[in-house]
Amino acid sequence: MEDLIQKTAEVLTSAKYVVALTGAGISVESGIPPFRGKGGLWEKFDPMEVGHIDSFMKNPARVWKIFMGEMKTILAQAKPNDGHKGLARLEEMGILKTVITQNVDGLHQLAGNTDVIEFHGNFAWLYCMACGKRRRTVDVDLSQIPPRCECGGIFRPDCVFFGEMIPTEALERSQEAASRCDLMLVVGTSAVVQPAAFMPVIARQHGATVIEINPEPTPLTGMTSAFLLQGKAGEIMKKIIARLDETAAAKRRS
Repeated sequence: MEDLIQKTAEVLTSAKYVVALTGAGISVESGIPPFRGKGGLWEKFDPMEVGHIDSFMKNPARVWKIFMGEMKTILAQAKPNDGHKGLARLEEMGILKTVITQNVDGLHQLAGNTDVIEFHGNFAWLYCMACGKRRRTVDVDLSQIPPRCECGGIFRPDCVFFGEMIPTEALERSQEAASRCDLMLVVGTSAVVQPAAFMPVIARQHGATVIEINPEPTPLTGMTSAFLLQGKAGEIMKKIIARLDETAAAKRRS
């Protein structure tokens, strides 16, 4: 593992345009459960009942009571972990240009990343379906369900429900970043949800190196990615940043 940490630090140092693709795995360490898989939210809720746009439009109060109330509590407690902080540090160093995330928690922005493409929107924000006004989820009073705007319209999460299209701008910007980068970090994603999972493939097709940081191998492993740093995102990112700091300090001494 230490050899791969060193190799990753070297590739990051020499890369000209680095992009990260992140998934639920990076936020699990912040206490946010994934939607899919063991322990995921879809084990508790039927996604077609609480996660489909038709269900929300038919009965927004029910979706808010069952699903969004719990999400509000989770988001209010979640803080960026070492995985998020590591990516923000890479941007601060001038290495990382863009984060493409499948997550809806807003933790990359809280950590300090400034160019974040949100594939599935963001549960941290709501918008009024009548006037379009946006509000932070944690600031909205849920004593009235569904919550309403001052104009009387219903607030909905600024995210992509099942049955809705990925925002065109997010898709186009992601494809552009993937085709432009010379290094893509794939952090905490199973790489099975499309079209986000195709971004590393686009990067590789355009000559970029793809490095995975994941607890388990994915469909990218051994095919698209150069190698896998297997483990928790926070622990591995912390080691990578430490190695980069050591290298920078050594250069200053010399």
